[in-house]
Amino acid sequence: MLLAARTETQLKAVTEEIRAAGGTAEYVRCDAADPASVRAAVDRTVELYGRLDVAFNNAATSQRPGPMDQLPESEFDEIYAVNLKGPWLAMNAEIAAIRATAGTGAIVNTSSVGSLMGNPALPAYGAAKRALNSLTASAAVTYGPEGIRVNAIAPGTTQTEMIDEWEANTPGIVEQLNAQTPLGRAADPEEVAQAAAWLLSDRASYVTGTVLRVDGGMRA
Repeated sequence: MLLAARTETQLKAVTEEIRAAGGTAEYVRCDAADPASVRAAVDRTVELYGRLDVAFNNAATSQRPGPMDQLPESEFDEIYAVNLKGPWLAMNAEIAAIRATAGTGAIVNTSSVGSLMGNPALPAYGAAKRALNSLTASAAVTYGPEGIRVNAIAPGTTQTEMIDEWEANTPGIVEQLNAQTPLGRAADPEEVAQAAAWLLSDRASYVTGTVLRVDGGMRA
């Protein structure tokens, strides 16, 4: 597999972890908001492995919590560049590569449980992710006849740097979110990754156009 992200130290660490476990992995630095960077990452995958079968578009950026009228326009633009335009760029490149090599395949985008409701704390982030749900569904309908499946996952509270940053800006928010979650806790990132892996696998061969909640029951 090819790993792509902005932070090279983390890329190297995960790549080495995969190799140590007996897997095959390479990495390339990539900025989801940069069209040339996204295309280069997909091209590098085909160059290394000769084909593209599956892709997981997991890049995201959040916003400073607060009402929509207090969000600077520049920050709004960045949220949409990464969370909506980024997956659009990626899917376009990935679909072209799947068509040219494997012929059929699967794509998973990372949405958010925050896209499924009004989101006064993260309004621009939630709206971008809701738009991504629509883009995912449109891609599923468009490319399904070619054998290309497109789905999204909608994680709830997950123990990532993004949630740590939200907790730092809004102390106690994780406890509040956990109180709204029937399972009573945040997810480990691996739990979310397992859902994405299932959607990318042949075990989900008849699943496309769905937004799979991985939220501990928060939106049940």
